[in-house]
Amino acid sequence: MNIGIPKERLCGEERVGLTPAGVGLLTKAGHKCYVERGAGAGAGFDDYDYERMGATMLSTGEELYASSSLVLKALRPTLEEIKWMPVGQTLMCFLGLMSIPQEEVAELKKRRITAIAYEMISKDGRDFPILRTMSEIAGRMAPYIAGNLLMRTYGGRGVLLNGVPGVSAGEVVILGGGALGMNAARAFVGLGAKVFILSRSLDRLRYLEEYFHGRVTTMIDHDFNVAYTTRFADVVIGAVRDPGKRAPVVITREMLRTMRRGSVIIDFAIDHGGCAETSRPTSFDNPTYIEEDVVHYCVPNVPGGVPRTSTHAFNNAAWSYIQHITNMGPVSAFAQNDALRNGVAMRNGEIIEPQFTPRH
Repeated sequence: MNIGIPKERLCGEERVGLTPAGVGLLTKAGHKCYVERGAGAGAGFDDYDYERMGATMLSTGEELYASSSLVLKALRPTLEEIKWMPVGQTLMCFLGLMSIPQEEVAELKKRRITAIAYEMISKDGRDFPILRTMSEIAGRMAPYIAGNLLMRTYGGRGVLLNGVPGVSAGEVVILGGGALGMNAARAFVGLGAKVFILSRSLDRLRYLEEYFHGRVTTMIDHDFNVAYTTRFADVVIGAVRDPGKRAPVVITREMLRTMRRGSVIIDFAIDHGGCAETSRPTSFDNPTYIEEDVVHYCVPNVPGGVPRTSTHAFNNAAWSYIQHITNMGPVSAFAQNDALRNGVAMRNGEIIEPQFTPRH
């Protein structure tokens, strides 16, 4: 199989679709790997790293797409890239189909692309192994981001999250108890902040209560509990997600108006539409804005800020699925691997709704 690893072109994306080690494994298995020059630079991989693993280096993205039957990316292609894709090509990446501009969707359909979305790969609709790696990274980045944004320099309240002797620690409210929320809680608790976790699942809250040995406060995410906790929060972490759908809006503008001036919302759900009524996508170059006197951080794809760690992490989780595709071809791989089949967001240009097979 001819496999292409292009340079990422979306703003702020520095990850790369495959590490040099992955390229080495594929070339040893008899596949042809094409890598666009400079593709791995942001993640700390030189062109030489790929060349010594057997890759063929190409100078342009257009040439790479034309040469490849399977393209491995970190993030979805731009409209320009889609226009380079030959009819019937297979794509594997974090696709975010719900947030793709319609003109790009139309172009993917026109070219009859088969697209496997890493964030949708799941056997049962509950555990998403590749997405989990990015959620873990985003959650563990949360205190670094929050600590900076609380400084007056960025419009924050001027609160030190872990406090000092005689001064109370900051209060952090985490909306969502999944992988991202749990990892954020772990990082904030380790820092010394006061942490509240809200989740729709009582069983999940029981697990978190036991995991943290009572060091966090757990609550069901009823509207009135969200309204109550956001009023006193220094930091609110949006970590809610509804697989295959837009993220639910759980923070209304009215709630924002009751929040402390200079408090911070970090909406990690922005990749799926955002969980606050006032959220809109920002970028690493201009990550924040202030609305209703609250600092909003709504950067999509936060793990892209640590591209080397993120590339290794998602490659580790995606590798078995990449192998299935390269060893068996898409049709056979989809037939034999339930999780991979559920990750197919588009097949021959047709959008596919996920049909999760229950876990036995």
